[in-house]
Amino acid sequence: MAINSKRFREAQKKVDGSKRYAVAEAVAVLKALPPAKFDETVEISMRLGVDVKQPDQMLRGSASLPKGLGREKRVIAFCVGAAAEAAKEAGAVEAGGEELVKKVQDGWTEFDIAVAAPDMMRIVGRLGRVLGPQGKMPSPKSGTVAENVPQAVKEFRAGRMEYRTDATGNLHAPVGKLSFSEEDLRQNVESFIAHIQAAKPAGVKGVFIVGAYLSSTMSPAIRLAV
Repeated sequence: MAINSKRFREAQKKVDGSKRYAVAEAVAVLKALPPAKFDETVEISMRLGVDVKQPDQMLRGSASLPKGLGREKRVIAFCVGAAAEAAKEAGAVEAGGEELVKKVQDGWTEFDIAVAAPDMMRIVGRLGRVLGPQGKMPSPKSGTVAENVPQAVKEFRAGRMEYRTDATGNLHAPVGKLSFSEEDLRQNVESFIAHIQAAKPAGVKGVFIVGAYLSSTMSPAIRLAV
């Protein structure tokens, strides 16, 4: 929403910029704002007290939200044999080894997430230049390199999502759709906050979550009491 639009100005009047809202209250306010003409994504933004110059303080990982994200992801799996069959049964759009690597090398990218068994990384590594820039390269830190590939497929397909801090120490992540019930959004937001709190790097001193804000695609930000 353009900040000078009538809808945004109306929404801004309903948000107290000097207040820190409890999660349940912030969700209620967000859902009461003037709606857009589509189902907006709800996002949490966090300012973290990390030193971005220290590699061990840059957060990267994945989290499963209790109520999902509102859209199933297209997942492929790099694994072979029985694991490949199980991955397909779990919902992978494609599963395989050398042949799947070649398919991606040849330009096929009709998927959102790629997961891989650890022993497949020796051949999946060839895809670094293809999947790296797209943010789809399997990585142990993000949970996309997993011993139990079928389980990983199931979780990422249902709404497990990856996150990472940016170069300024900020973190942005989707936590659902505005059409979700207030209770479902509350659970997702609180679950993600708890996940990030538990992922605090050992080297971080002082306040870890400096600030947190909840917003939808077309709304002003609502500051959370975190």
